[in-house]
Amino acid sequence: MPKKVVSEEARRRRRPTRQGAVLSETLIVQTALRVLREHGTAGLTARRLGAALGADPSTLYRYFTGMDDLARAVGNELMGRALDGWTGGQGWRADLRSLGLALHSSYLAHPQAAVLTASRVSGRPREIAVDEAILGLLRGAGLTDPAAVRFYHAFIDLTLAFAALDAGALALPEEARRADEDMWASTYARLPAASHPNIAATAGRLAARMPHSAYPVVLDSLLDGIAAELAAARLGPGRARPPRPGGADERPSRRPGPP
Repeated sequence: MPKKVVSEEARRRRRPTRQGAVLSETLIVQTALRVLREHGTAGLTARRLGAALGADPSTLYRYFTGMDDLARAVGNELMGRALDGWTGGQGWRADLRSLGLALHSSYLAHPQAAVLTASRVSGRPREIAVDEAILGLLRGAGLTDPAAVRFYHAFIDLTLAFAALDAGALALPEEARRADEDMWASTYARLPAASHPNIAATAGRLAARMPHSAYPVVLDSLLDGIAAELAAARLGPGRARPPRPGGADERPSRRPGPP
């Protein structure tokens, strides 16, 4: 006799856990973020997560097909949190810039989770909503669909690459991270000008700049490229000119300042 098919909703746990909470995907993802923060990526196991939830580890598989599926859900949550705190309506350039910074900040707020998920594609609703927003801004700016896809690819990969890079530094033990940052003053600043003239000439600026993320600078360069392509398309072949500061279709005063 064939097994009775049980719906996904029916498989969900209704009784409270030992800690008095009723399990849900949202609660599991939030707890996974806490476990990642406390124990790192290697510490996110079904056993440890079950203990944190006060539930048998096997209960997790009523909600996720496995730990990889849970990791995708965590990435989807980070995407969604960025979108929740973002408001547009300031023009394509300002909106893309603020959305990129919101995504970057969302991942850096949970560096261990960022290291685990920045390179993943979840295919879940909140991630899809972010992608829809980015493509909408690019197409709404006047880019052709091929150009919109090309710049979407550059924008999202740039944002997540810097999120992973910067989160990797934040996820280091405090002592190791500070040692890396201090290297610019303790080692680079002491190199002699005779053998390293360029480093010696810029050592003070390097020490001040390098502990900070380069993402806003590189993001602005990408936005400059988009503005230049839009300007070239408006002028026609062979008549391109550099974009105005702040973007070809916006007043400079509407562009946000550095974070």
